[in-house]
Parts: sequence; structure tokens; C-alpha cells
Amino acid sequence: METTVADYLVKKLKLLGIKNVFGLPGDYNFNILDAIIKDDEITWINCTNELNSSCAADGYSRINGYGAVVTTYGVGELSAINGIAGAMAENVPVIHIAGVPKTSFIEKNIIVHHNFSNPNYFAFENAYKNVVETTAYLNFENAKKEIDRVFDIFVNEKKPVYIAIPIDVCEFLIDDDGFDKIEYKKSDEKNLNKVVSETISLIEKAKNPIIFFDYLCKRYKLQSEIKEFINKTNMKFGTLLMGKGIVDETNPNFIGVNGGSLSPFVQDEIKNSDLIITAGYLNADLNTGGFSAFQKEIDIEIRKNETIIKGKVYKNVLLQDVILKLNEKITKTFEKNNFKQIKKKINEKGAIKVDDLLPLIETVLDEGDIFTMETGLFSLSGSFLNLKNEMEYISQTLWGSIGWATPALFGAMMADKKRQHIMFTGEGAHQLTIQEMANFFEYDLKPVIFVLNNNGYTVERVLSKDPNDKFNNITNWNYLKLIEGFSNGKDYFSKTVSTLESFIKTIEEIKKLKGKKLCYIEIVTDKNDFGSLCNKFISNMKTFSSNL
Repeated sequence: METTVADYLVKKLKLLGIKNVFGLPGDYNFNILDAIIKDDEITWINCTNELNSSCAADGYSRINGYGAVVTTYGVGELSAINGIAGAMAENVPVIHIAGVPKTSFIEKNIIVHHNFSNPNYFAFENAYKNVVETTAYLNFENAKKEIDRVFDIFVNEKKPVYIAIPIDVCEFLIDDDGFDKIEYKKSDEKNLNKVVSETISLIEKAKNPIIFFDYLCKRYKLQSEIKEFINKTNMKFGTLLMGKGIVDETNPNFIGVNGGSLSPFVQDEIKNSDLIITAGYLNADLNTGGFSAFQKEIDIEIRKNETIIKGKVYKNVLLQDVILKLNEKITKTFEKNNFKQIKKKINEKGAIKVDDLLPLIETVLDEGDIFTMETGLFSLSGSFLNLKNEMEYISQTLWGSIGWATPALFGAMMADKKRQHIMFTGEGAHQLTIQEMANFFEYDLKPVIFVLNNNGYTVERVLSKDPNDKFNNITNWNYLKLIEGFSNGKDYFSKTVSTLESFIKTIEEIKKLKGKKLCYIEIVTDKNDFGSLCNKFISNMKTFSSNL
């Protein structure tokens, strides 16, 4: 059957379970938006700017599996590029669809709006080539083939991709036969069998093995497979900071989040282990507590497309296939452990300190909640939250673009409205993307939002030679008044707290209102209160840098 290129693209989006598309309208993308809004199974979401739309698509993808953003040519594309780059850094599959001028304008190099005075119609695609896995610039001859190619890469690599569609190509008729086919990558069967056999052999010989799961396990949605592996083997397990939330932290075999020297108990367990395994691991500074996660060699690294066992590399072996086949073949069962989550002491009086926040926030969490954590001062501490069963945790640890969390929370909530959502952000980050708060009210979303107001870019104060450098100051806003404006008269709950007594009282109110009202809490702390974990991390980084 014949269909338009734009309608074909919408069919492909729906095939991957994308039910919400984020972005902003522009005259070059109207035909794309028409195809979206006429379809009853997919919803167009107007965001407040293109950066927010790409971050919202990122948050949506982390929960849904895939996300999509549509912008107009040039100005819209470049406004969204930082959010897409963050998705690229952290393997978050977001497709960016850009509506561009009609083919005749491109062929004749005509000067039109959103271009340069010396036109270059491919400049923005070329910019995107650096921040996505692949790009496609559609024309009348290649449209169907290129869309199919891009979607195959999108699904297999779990990374952002980019498609530019001229106005007239949107309406071009193509055959929709085979739109529902995806070419999936396959492991080299011989190498896969060797990897699984050797891994099982080493596990069977080990007396005290540990396996650490990381962020790629999240991207490939391996939660149930990991749960099966742990329940079958009773092996001790943990995560890295970027992998937080992929496992059940209430399981008695969970030893904790491996933040290097920030998590001494985990380090003791590693020292006593005779077999260390990682799955989907990224060796990056913020993911490893300042490159201090593993003080001894990793014996088995199960990577995205290869596995390394005792230094030997097995190519073309997919992460998900290794986990699936291990579950199928492994029979070894270890004695159950009895690790328990450490209950943190709750202080009850005086000014709020950064180290007081985690114990109080944990009391708001329930099974199945989704927690979104902004990058910055508190993100390290957030990695050591005690999560309850079936909770998810999302953060942008590697890319670390402040402001990501507010629109990402919006996207995550549009992906799953049934579960309760909690977010923690700093006021410096919040200022970059706070406009998206209006959409929480527009779509009747009811998250719990904590905003840490410590009078500046505090994580930058820690990193600066002089914490009092003027460039770390920011203009203080009346956040509660802003939320009043964004609410447009709709009901919500808000409070500013600066003492533990008022915070504890507010926490009790939140527990009653959670899921019933949007709760917005401004927490005021001293600008020089960095928290104990932040100081330890900076010390680790200085040690690492001095040894290079």
C-alpha cells in the first residue's frame, strides 16, 4: 500500500512503542507534525524550547526504551543538539527528526530563513554527524531505504540518530511494505558459546565471585534477565553509579553501589573476591568515584559487542545474548548472603546540611517509584540512595549537562504516568530549563520535586581554586512565585524549608499528598556546605590527575 514518507516514519515510531513525540513547530516541519497529530496512537507534545524537548525525549527514552524529538531546520536543530549529544554520550536512543526546506531550494542553493547568507543546507546535518550514530538526508529516491537503515541502527546500537526531511519529500508517496521489519544484529555463535562456557567455568571454580552491572544493561532493558541470573546463582552483585536502579537493591545479595573509595564496604568485598565480572561497564571519572572503582583487575568484562575474559577478546558477542545464554546454561548456586541496606541517621534539629538530605528523602520513596537526579553537587550522594524494590533511577552522570533533569522528568512522566516520580535538582541547574515546569501543569502531572538552593553553582565552587570566585554566583529567584505563574491557577503544594524541623514537617505533608498534587519543595542550605562525598570525590580526582 502506498503512504507518504511522513506517515511511513510515524509508523516506524509506533513500531518501537513511541507514543509521545516532543519538540516545537516551525514552518519547515509542519508536514511532519501533520502526520503525527492525525494519528490517534501517537501524541505531539509542545515543549517550551528545543533544548528542553531533546532532554524530555531523553527522559522518555530511558523509561520507554526509545524517544523522539522533532525540530525545524537550523535554529531548532542547533537548540536541541546539546540534549542529543547527552543522549549520545549515555547510549540513550532518541531519534531527531528535522524538517528542512523543499528540494528545489536545496538544489538551487536559495537563501531562505534559518540559513546563512552563504547557504549551506547540509551544515546542520554535518554538525549532527558528531553527536549521533548515523544521519540521513532524505530525497525522493532514498527515503524509504534510508528510514529503514536508520531505524535498524537506532534499535541495535541504542544511540541517537538523525533524519532530515525536506517539506516536499514528506508528501512523497512510497510503498509501506516491510515497514515492520527490523534487521537485528546477531552474535557470532561460536564466540558466544566460548564466552558463556569459559565464564561458567570460572564462576564454578570461584568461591567468592562478584558481578557489577552498569548503564548498558539499562539501555538494553535487561532488568528481568539480571533478576533471573541473581536469583538463580545467589552471586554477590552491585552496580556502578550509572547503573544504579538496574537491580533490586533490597535483594540480600546486593553489596551496594561501587563508587570506588566513596563506598568502602564494596571495596572490601572486591578485595576479598576471587572473580570480578562487569556487564555493560563504563570506566569514566564520575561513574567510578574518580577512577577508584576497581583496585584489582576485572576478570571478565561483558561489553556491548565483545567480551574480554582474562585479557582475551571475543568479538561480535552481544551483551544481551551473553546474559540470556548464561541464564540458560549456568547451574552453579552460591550460599545466600544477608546484606542489608544501611539505615541512615536522621537528624531532627537545626539548619539543614547536605548530608541530612538523603535520609529524609528516602522516607518519601515507595516501591515502584522513579527517581530522577540532576547532575551537580548532590548527584554523587543521590547514587547512594537506598532504593526500594522495582524502583528506577535515572541521571545524566557522564554528560553532566546541568538543567537536564527538569525536562527529563517531564519526559519520564509522559512515558509512565501510573508510577510516582520524584526529582532532585539544584537551583543553578533548574534555572536553565525551569520553563518546562509549565507542562507539568498542562498535562496534570504530579511529581515530587526537591530544589536545593545553596546560592550558586556549588559543585563549581568545589572545583574552583577559590570557592568564592564571582563566576560561581547566580541570581537568586523566588522559585515559589515562579511555580505559581507556571501553574496557571491549578492546584499544587509548595514550601521553602531551611531547618530540619520544617523539612521533617514538610516531608510528612508530602507523604499524604504524593500522587495527589504536584509537590515543589525549595531546600535552603549554606553555599559552602559541599557534603562529605563531594569532598572525597574531588580528592580522588586530584590524586588521579597527579598520577598521570
